[in-house]
Amino acid sequence: MGCFDEGQHFNGELENGVSVGCGGEEEADKAAIEDAVKVLLLGLGEDINREGIRKTPLRVAKALREGTRGYRQKVKDIVEGALFPEAGLENNKIGHAGGAGGLVIVRDLDLYSYCESCLLPFQIKCHVGYVPSGQRVVGLSKLSRVADVFAKRLQEPQRLADEVCSALQQGIKPAGVAVILQCTHIHFPDIESIFLESNQKGVMILVSSGSGVFENKNADSWADFFFLLKSRGIDMDQIHHRGTPDQYWCPSLSLSSLSAKVSSKIGPVNPAMVNAVSSILKSLGEDPTRKELAGTPSRFVKWLSTFQSIDMDVKLNGSLCGGGVIDSVNSNGEVKLSEKQIYSEVNLPFWSQCEHHILPFHGVVHIGYFLSEGFNPIGKSLLQSIVHFYGFKLQVQERLTRQIAETLSPLLGGNVIVVVEASHTCMISRGIEKFGSSTATIAVLGRFLSDNAARAAFLQRIASATSSGEQ
Repeated sequence: MGCFDEGQHFNGELENGVSVGCGGEEEADKAAIEDAVKVLLLGLGEDINREGIRKTPLRVAKALREGTRGYRQKVKDIVEGALFPEAGLENNKIGHAGGAGGLVIVRDLDLYSYCESCLLPFQIKCHVGYVPSGQRVVGLSKLSRVADVFAKRLQEPQRLADEVCSALQQGIKPAGVAVILQCTHIHFPDIESIFLESNQKGVMILVSSGSGVFENKNADSWADFFFLLKSRGIDMDQIHHRGTPDQYWCPSLSLSSLSAKVSSKIGPVNPAMVNAVSSILKSLGEDPTRKELAGTPSRFVKWLSTFQSIDMDVKLNGSLCGGGVIDSVNSNGEVKLSEKQIYSEVNLPFWSQCEHHILPFHGVVHIGYFLSEGFNPIGKSLLQSIVHFYGFKLQVQERLTRQIAETLSPLLGGNVIVVVEASHTCMISRGIEKFGSSTATIAVLGRFLSDNAARAAFLQRIASATSSGEQ
């Protein structure tokens, strides 16, 4: 496949910045990615023949190929045939009466891309508009498809906005194009502090790009554009402009980021794993020597290695103290006072890495339990340590939930309920594109298996804590 930069080539021919490949090369590239993923798994100490991981190289190859299909698409093919004449537009003149002669905007396009600095997916809310000219309007769905072509490459926000803007300007030849992107990069877990109380919503940045009548940031056309985005919470003053100090869009580039903090804990980066990531970049159609990608393989390996190398010492003789308490309930669901109380700890944050696609997932864990005679309540810090111990591994959510419950059961007398709520990046970056979706799993042991009222009381505790923003 062809590389990203215009004028540079690998195996394909570039047209409008998009490369063209053939079937044989595609299969060879997929096989090369699978081989590289096996090297990464072996570097993490995994058994590549284990049932849960045996097909991971194939799944990762398919996901990466899907997530970077923009390298193999032509903008020209999308726009041609989708331009329509519209009465009321005179050649070389711009109408101002609304309809086809005025500003056209498509808002809230949900996209995703892969960060070129760390290879992790990031989400995009795209708003794109143009002012028609020369009796030409374009099918509205094509604006989304053109934006998606450039999103489905290794990217950074400003370049993505510029490329979408330039492609539409060249393809439609309007009086001007405006693009606004709201991008969200996942937050790197602060492993140094162990307890993840920091913002898990991610690093956000707002960027813009304009051409023609939108080239001047102070033009009236921009005022109209922003007015129509006002309900989306877009603030002109928050836009990151070129030439302003680097905001470290990707946390891996920040001097205070996780990658800098834990590099000494992880140890030297495995050169075989770094070479494997470089091989993946080539197979996707990129040039690993491009300056923006020079450190990407080692940064990705450092990220991945945190899910193998973190020394999480779970000491079961830690400080023990009570958690929050819910009075027990009778079979009619009525609250009653009794010796048996449900102890609970909710919203314990966790991070993990999906063993099926080698993509991160994160969320919160809620734990409830009845104390059996002779047992003491467990303190929050110990519960959090147990969550992290099982989280920082190649995992699946169902197993994570069960492992936490089974570890706590002998410490508390057997009556345990664990709920894990998580967001999975694989739900947006494998062609599924279910933005905003989340997954919940439950493990119940002992009394919670048969006591429906107790389960209901604990689940209500979670709902109340979530609605009140309790941490």
